[in-house]
Amino acid sequence: MAANNSSILTFDEVSLSNVTYTVALNETFFEKLASVPTFLLHHVDLLALESRIVFSALACIYIGSHGSLRRPPSAKSPKTKTSKDGEESFAEERDDKYVQGMLPSDAILFPILAGTLLIGLYYLIKWLEDPDILNSILRVYFSIMSLASLGKLFSDGLHFLTGFIFPSVWVGKGGKVYHIDSEKRGQWYSQDGTDIRVWDENKALPLPAPLSELNLSDQTTKSLWELRRLLFEEWTVRICVRGIVNRKIMVKFNDMCGVLLAIAANLLYYTIDSTFISNLLGYAFSYTGIILMSPTTFATGSSVLFGLFFYDIVMVFYTPYMVTVATKLDAPIKLVFEGPTRASMLGLGDIVIPGMFIGLCLRFDLYMYYHRQQKLKEVELETNVASSGQLITTKETQRMVVKPDYVNPQGQWGDRFWSMTLSKIFSPDATPALKASAFPKPYFYAAIFGYLVAMLVTLAVLIAFQHAQPALLYLVPGVVIAVWATGAVRGEIREMWKYTEDGSLDKADVIVEVDGEGKVIKEIQDPKDKDEQKDKQKEDSEKKSADEKTATAGDNSADGAPTMEKVDKYLPVFLLSIDTPRS
Repeated sequence: MAANNSSILTFDEVSLSNVTYTVALNETFFEKLASVPTFLLHHVDLLALESRIVFSALACIYIGSHGSLRRPPSAKSPKTKTSKDGEESFAEERDDKYVQGMLPSDAILFPILAGTLLIGLYYLIKWLEDPDILNSILRVYFSIMSLASLGKLFSDGLHFLTGFIFPSVWVGKGGKVYHIDSEKRGQWYSQDGTDIRVWDENKALPLPAPLSELNLSDQTTKSLWELRRLLFEEWTVRICVRGIVNRKIMVKFNDMCGVLLAIAANLLYYTIDSTFISNLLGYAFSYTGIILMSPTTFATGSSVLFGLFFYDIVMVFYTPYMVTVATKLDAPIKLVFEGPTRASMLGLGDIVIPGMFIGLCLRFDLYMYYHRQQKLKEVELETNVASSGQLITTKETQRMVVKPDYVNPQGQWGDRFWSMTLSKIFSPDATPALKASAFPKPYFYAAIFGYLVAMLVTLAVLIAFQHAQPALLYLVPGVVIAVWATGAVRGEIREMWKYTEDGSLDKADVIVEVDGEGKVIKEIQDPKDKDEQKDKQKEDSEKKSADEKTATAGDNSADGAPTMEKVDKYLPVFLLSIDTPRS
């Protein structure tokens, strides 16, 4: 895909070839770097090309990291809502799902598996002699595998646009916060800071700012309200194939549209040779990769990144594998940027690998935001001790951690735009969700800054020495050092070390011991909690056993006749339905 005179950032590598630029042999390292700005001023097209690379990488990481946000263990789990038909909705429970976590052993396994795959592809290309055969196979493979990634990217993009067209709140003149109510089809604001709602009859449209007072026909107004309801309501998709799958999924209209767009993009990718479509698949893989992958802890993340750091150096500087595979394969494992005279490529590994660590930093920022809001409540612990044949009850006063309620900060871009004021441009507080979306992000911004500086250094060294550069050689130290240095300056190394996304921190009613300054020293488990955990484990075990008996009892009763319960439960052989809420 790359032109002969191209700047290439391959899967984990940066290289530049056939650029008219002479470097004196006796120049020192710093003299060569100092000459880079002058060279870029004489090659504006290369400067624009490299700027697109840096911007694309930062945009993927920024968007993907925000897409990976979920309820941290320092916040209280949101309550589930009950629908009119008595079924519990798990729309909010989706925020509680943990991402795919890594183990410390992955620091060794990742480089080994990546090296094995890279070497295998290299010798397969040499054996086939014609890489077009392998490219055709990979195009089919990636077009199928990218369906879920593209669907996620498109649906989230549509949700993003919907938030700007149909926001939930907006701020008018005088600081009035208008709320758009789809059920009553009107807009209201609170009277003088009270809970009294004042409905504005002049704002009959579900649109923000002056658009809400447009004079449109009744039919058009009704259609806009119906469109808003269609875009925001959740549908229930039921999929059942007997003996294989029986699932119920909550989706929105934009999610369905995202799937259709993903199918169309895959058909185009398979039928036409388009750099734009290939890049689209690459963006989708990067976006979902950052969302789904988690280093679990900062220690594991740092180990994995430095393991790939050494792998990258070996594969770029000491073997031909990386350059050959990246330039011969025409697959969405890279982003291609084409300019007037040259082309440039950015490997997805240089986005996803540091990106998953930066996403961890953003989730840690959210964890610390709620951790600072936790309060300690005095409780009395009772302990029964048998002494001399008598049961003696002792009481002890301890502290219990009270977690704040979780407010989902995602999907607030439109509300934040329409509620923006000059005085609170960085700290909106029109609604609890907007306030939560503006939580402090020191570790995230430190990691982004480290990535930006490392990427600029990578490109500068590339241009100065005109030799392939392993990008992770600069990106890994830049990101990891920036994050740990931030923790050291803020005095939060202990919190960083203890933070984990394996679910072990997600506890309710935790009893702790504090020192004289009110700081938590250690956790204490209430004896009653131990008994409750045993009872819960027993109940779960009994329920699981009962479910297994029901599933394996067979379709017939003792007399050989089909049981009514079994028929009702497993009657559908194949079922695909979409249910909308009752209006």
